[in-house]
Amino acid sequence: MIDALDEAAAAVRAGEVVVIPTDTVYGLACDPSSAVAVERIYVIKERPAGLELTLLAASLADVEAAVELDDTARRLAARFWPGPLSIVAPVGRRRLAIPRGGSTLSTRVPNHTVLLDLLSRTGPLATTSANRHGAPAAIDADGARAALGGAVVIVLDGGPAAGLASTIIDCSRTPPEVLREGPISTADLVPSAPIQTTMRYDAG
Repeated sequence: MIDALDEAAAAVRAGEVVVIPTDTVYGLACDPSSAVAVERIYVIKERPAGLELTLLAASLADVEAAVELDDTARRLAARFWPGPLSIVAPVGRRRLAIPRGGSTLSTRVPNHTVLLDLLSRTGPLATTSANRHGAPAAIDADGARAALGGAVVIVLDGGPAAGLASTIIDCSRTPPEVLREGPISTADLVPSAPIQTTMRYDAG
C-alpha cells in the first residue's frame, strides 16, 4: 500500500485526478488549488457546474486553514470527526479553486486509515463521489473503475466503503440546516446545535 499511496500522492501533485477510498463511498479527488484539476473532475463526472465539491482533510487544523468554523461547527467537529459528517462553512482567507461559486465550502475529516495517510502526504483534497452524475456511488475500487470507464488511471484501493454518503449540515446559517441525512441522523446532531432540516442537497 505504501507504493500505491506514493503513486497517488505524486499524481495529485502533478495535477491529476485520482480515485480514493473513504469511509462513506469511493471518491474522485484532486489538488483543490488547481483550477485545471478541479475542472477535470467536473468533466470526468459529467457534474453540473453549479454543484460544488467537498474538501477532505486529515485534521481540524487543515479544515480551519480553508474555512471559518464557528462554535457550533467546532462542537460538531469535535463530536463527529473523523467520521461521516460534512460541515458547510464560510470560506476563509486562503483562496482555493473550490468553491467555484458562492462563499461556502463543504468540509470533512474522514475516518479511513488509508485516506488519512494519503491526506497527510498531499494536504486537503477536493472531492466528490466516484461515479457519473446521477448514477449510484461506487462502494469499492472495482465499482469505481467500472463506473468511470478508464477516465482515471490511478484508483487507490482501500477496501469496501460503508456505502452511504455523509450527512451534510450547513453551519453558515443560523440555525444550522441539515441538507442531507446520511449515517448520522438529525436526532444525533441535535445535542450539539439547534437544527432545522431542509434535505435539498444533490448527492450525485
